Amino acid sequence: MINLIKKYLSKNTGMLIRLDDIAENMNWDLMNKCEVLFDKNNIKPLLGIIPNNKDNELLSFGKNENFWNKVREWEKKGWEIAMHGYAHTYDHETNKNDFFNYGGKSEFYGHEYEEQIKKINKGLKKFNEEKINIKTFFAPNHTYDLNTFDAVRNAGILKIIDGYGLSPFFLKNIKFVPQLFYKLYLLPYGIQSTQIHVNYWKDNDFRLFEKFIEKNHKKVVDLDYAFSISYNNFFLQVVNLFLELALRAKRKLI
Repeated sequence: MINLIKKYLSKNTGMLIRLDDIAENMNWDLMNKCEVLFDKNNIKPLLGIIPNNKDNELLSFGKNENFWNKVREWEKKGWEIAMHGYAHTYDHETNKNDFFNYGGKSEFYGHEYEEQIKKINKGLKKFNEEKINIKTFFAPNHTYDLNTFDAVRNAGILKIIDGYGLSPFFLKNIKFVPQLFYKLYLLPYGIQSTQIHVNYWKDNDFRLFEKFIEKNHKKVVDLDYAFSISYNNFFLQVVNLFLELALRAKRKLI
């Protein structure tokens, strides 16, 4: 019995490495160090690519003129390329009424459906022009409304990396992998995603990340594995519900 429990926990525990804000203008020194680290440990991360970056903070970084060739190289390695918004600019305040109650400003929340799907389709057009396959999405600042989910699904994207829980879940006919914490923290059970912003790291942040990966690389999973975990389990659904209620309540109080 103990061995069966250990086997179950091992199979259903893992971390998907998600990197946010990957764009032509970014901290390429640290991104290159991350690539070496991932290759060394046979890790296939998920990269949130901004298809039409207009974020002034990111534009302050140096530009990689070979960016889209680099993205295609990553894709050939088996790294998952996700769409991370469209321009990564914010024009709506959510007042914590966004779907996951994160709060803050949003690129998508509050816009009519037609405007949201227009942005997503324009992003997909850029990826298609660069011959990059997109089947995964996550919004800047974790902010969505129901129109966002409808637009993503109707644009043909059926996977989102965000939300609450200890396992993948279905919502609006889209499958989600939860993203719970801002800091690197590996739970003893469950499938989760990181949220990593290398653009704002210092060298010491990378060294801490390197130590984390060296220690936990066997528990790092790729996107296909994360989505292969069964979510149709009553126990997991109950756990996911309680975790969601707790985190929503906490975020509304902050």
